[in-house]
Amino acid sequence: MKRLISFLSGAVTGAVVGAVVALVLAPASGEELRMRIQERVTRLREEIRKAAAQRRAELEQQLASLRAAPRGEE
Repeated sequence: MKRLISFLSGAVTGAVVGAVVALVLAPASGEELRMRIQERVTRLREEIRKAAAQRRAELEQQLASLRAAPRGEE
């Protein structure tokens, strides 16, 4: 039982020290980090929309050319 308590106290102490070190050494504040993530997500969404629109235009062009192609004898 004493070993379990010793292990748990060491784990909790290590977690607290790790959290403090992470906060102290973080390159940006939480608010700044959230803003960066939001900007990246917005850019990614826009890129996906553009890629989808481009692919849709390509597929529509292929469909139009297939519809315009003369059909073989059935």
